[in-house]
Amino acid sequence: MSLKRLAPCITCHAWNADGSKVAICPNNNEIHIFAKKGNDFVLESKLLEHDQVVTGIDWGKKTNRIVSCSEDRNAYVWTWKDNQWKPMLVILRINRCATDVKWSPEENKFAVASGAKCVSVCYFEEDHDWWVSKHIKKHKSTVLKIDWHPNNVLLATGSSDFKCRIFSAWLKGVDKAAPTTPFGSKLTFGEVFAEFDTTMGWVQSVQWSPSGNRLAFIGHDSTLCVAEVTSATPKVDAVKYVDLPFRDLLWTSDEGIVCVGHDCNPTFFQRKGNNWEFVKKLDTGSTGAVSTSSTNNAFKTFQNKVDKAEQSTETKLNTKHQNTITWIIAYKKNGNAVAQYSTSGLDGSLGIWDAPK
Repeated sequence: MSLKRLAPCITCHAWNADGSKVAICPNNNEIHIFAKKGNDFVLESKLLEHDQVVTGIDWGKKTNRIVSCSEDRNAYVWTWKDNQWKPMLVILRINRCATDVKWSPEENKFAVASGAKCVSVCYFEEDHDWWVSKHIKKHKSTVLKIDWHPNNVLLATGSSDFKCRIFSAWLKGVDKAAPTTPFGSKLTFGEVFAEFDTTMGWVQSVQWSPSGNRLAFIGHDSTLCVAEVTSATPKVDAVKYVDLPFRDLLWTSDEGIVCVGHDCNPTFFQRKGNNWEFVKKLDTGSTGAVSTSSTNNAFKTFQNKVDKAEQSTETKLNTKHQNTITWIIAYKKNGNAVAQYSTSGLDGSLGIWDAPK
């Protein structure tokens, strides 16, 4: 595992197709493009079009285009041309901040989540040479995370109304013939096919498995839920975690999930039989043993600030990340399985890890 501090804080990050470059947001309105040179990172470009904090970045592996969204309620598609990144504004039509953005698998469209209780599904209109959007509504609060099914049509959303939902995002004139899904082949845009509850928490992240047969989502109540989406009435298995809540998750295969969050330690869950179970924490820390003290130290730091007003108190965690991990994505793949993944968070560090077996 390698770890590099690239900024005081990292909001989000995304890799290009071969893993030679990474785009990060250093918790402001900028996007920094770094080239990976061995274990070092060299700053190549700064993208400065946004006015407020960038909340989401996705780098298209097929087209080499970057899409970004921000608290300024805007999204941009960045294209490498004439040795520079050139932005094109997207017509989102939202009146609250954008919270997440994802290219579809075929990269002919992308989705932007927002605080406007909707998702903007965006596509390129060649006649007018701009990116336009259609809205998926039916949310009762901010949409925090989104993810595309491998079939390029189904879209999963996680919202602060405590629900995870599955929608149709099929666009006539943009997508090919509608594929057959567990919900049928009539895929009217914006139709909600399934709705799942967490017990008491916001849905912080959602992601489809590589096969598309399963959908995982995590709640701020420290739960991991996995839905078997092989029929029109998906079955959900929930794992109640005993430590601090997670912020993001990544499927390493159809049988394994790595979750990251407030305890600063990537955590591995695996399917055993028909159930999902906690397996282990993956950060062995400086001692070579699995770190279990990060949660207690995090609570201790917070308690010192509350009880003693000790703002300068610093606690060294026995984990490589020294603050909440907020982002996890695949770095290298072996077929559909993840060989290595990367993490970033509030400590400003970017880490690359070997996926658990």
